[in-house]
Amino acid sequence: MFGKLSPKDLKRFMKQFGIDFKEVEAKEVLIKLEDRDIVIKNPNVIVTTFQGQKIYQISGEEEIIEKAKFSEDDIKFVAEQTGVDEDIARKALEKSGGDIAKAIMLIQEKKV
Repeated sequence: MFGKLSPKDLKRFMKQFGIDFKEVEAKEVLIKLEDRDIVIKNPNVIVTTFQGQKIYQISGEEEIIEKAKFSEDDIKFVAEQTGVDEDIARKALEKSGGDIAKAIMLIQEKKV
């Protein structure tokens, strides 16, 4: 059905059926999951709009970043030990990979 259509003709044909697509010039795409983040470097992103819905097609270099595992109790402990608020304690734990001692050191050395 689409065999001999030029890209221009294909786009016009799709537009007749209410399908529109465009390329988005993205530098990076981040997908946040419960236990890890997926980062797509140098992505090629196409947005297709059909019947008011947007569909994103992403391709590129995938990098998986495992999230540090720590509890709310760990956050409270680090905050109490260092005298900082829980947001800073959380950032230190994330930066230290969940290592409590290292998180406390990072805060004391003002590296968070």
